[in-house]
Amino acid sequence: MPKPPSGPDNARLDRIVAEARKNRDQREKSYRDQALKLYPWICGRCRREFDRTNLQQLTVHHRDHNHDNNPSDGSNWELLCIYCHENEHARFLDSAEQSPAALGSGLRATATHNPFADLKARLNRGDA
Repeated sequence: MPKPPSGPDNARLDRIVAEARKNRDQREKSYRDQALKLYPWICGRCRREFDRTNLQQLTVHHRDHNHDNNPSDGSNWELLCIYCHENEHARFLDSAEQSPAALGSGLRATATHNPFADLKARLNRGDA
C-alpha cells in the first residue's frame, strides 16, 4: 500500500517560526539593533550612507570606549563605517600610548630608560 503524500509538518513550521521570532527579538534588544533604529544609517565621520545591502559595514562605536555602557537612549553610541571605526580605535590607542595616565587606561607603561642620561659626562671624558 503506497504512502499518502506527506504535507508540511505544521507543528515543525510553527516551532521554526517561533524560534525565528524569538531570535529576532533578542537581536533587537542588542545595542546594535537599538542604535540602528535610533540613528540614520550614515557614518558619523565620513557621512557615507548605508542601506540593507551594505548595512553589515556600519558599526556601533561606544563614545567613551566602554562596551558595558549601553544607555537605552543611545547617548554613548555613534554609527561608524568599519573604516572610520578602525581609525577611531587606532587614534584612541595612539593617544593612550602618549598619555596612559590621562586616559586612565594603563594600556602601556611609560618608558623609564634614558639612553642619553650620562651623555654629557661621557663626551667630557672622551669615551663616547
